Amino acid sequence: MQNQTAPIRSETIIDIQHLRTQFGRTVIHDDLNLQIQRGEIFSIVGGSGSGKTVLMRQILGLEIPKAGVIEVFGDNIHAPKQQHLEHLRRRSGMLFQHGALYSALNVVENVAQPLRELGNLPESLIMDIAYLKLHMSGIGFEHAKKMPSDLSGGMIKRIALARAIALDPELLFLDEPTAGLDPDSSDSFVNLIQSLHQLLKLTVVMVTHDLDTLFALSSRIGVIADKKMIAVGTAREVTQVQHPFIQTYFRGGRGIRAMEVLPQANIQQHAIELASGAPHGK
Repeated sequence: MQNQTAPIRSETIIDIQHLRTQFGRTVIHDDLNLQIQRGEIFSIVGGSGSGKTVLMRQILGLEIPKAGVIEVFGDNIHAPKQQHLEHLRRRSGMLFQHGALYSALNVVENVAQPLRELGNLPESLIMDIAYLKLHMSGIGFEHAKKMPSDLSGGMIKRIALARAIALDPELLFLDEPTAGLDPDSSDSFVNLIQSLHQLLKLTVVMVTHDLDTLFALSSRIGVIADKKMIAVGTAREVTQVQHPFIQTYFRGGRGIRAMEVLPQANIQQHAIELASGAPHGK
């Protein structure tokens, strides 16, 4: 797999300032700051309990932080004006970790559901769009009438992705997109995400713990530790940061192997640096 992300335009579409997330006495984020640019695939990583998925849910407006501001497309999504949140949801799509398909709906009806919720499209157009999104996601028409219980894990992911792009979103959220897939299916799904990212000119925000997926897809990576975003940058830049979590997470054997998706000229030297623990050059 090769990282073939589209060039990034310098336009901030997600701006998080001084975020504090607290549940009871437990503080998850404290003064977390982050900016995500239009057109990039931004990946969020962190240890268990670091609040990766919580942060994504807050950006989507599904959870409210204790303090701080989250602006998406220039709007404070937690401001009292409800239209900001409705506007965001029509411009974004979400792929949940396990697909979250409606078990009582068949494949094409699952993809059609977001279109039906708009309430102003003719049925013939809804079905045409649903079949188109399935085709774009690599699902043949012969599977359209199947129920979710009849599908493999890889097919569920693709159908859930088709549903996530049903409304032609500008912003796509991916929660552990390759979790539970075998290596071949994972590689194929990564290639699909790369293709759709370029074709639809998407901005992607992804939470993943899979290093192969992380390095294959990411334009930039943000690392959460110590309740903050301790590092933001390209894979090479982030792995140079001297922090205990980063050293443990990226310097193991899996991390070195996953770094092979970086530009070929950087592979050998960077692998040597990671294995030896030597300081990184610029």
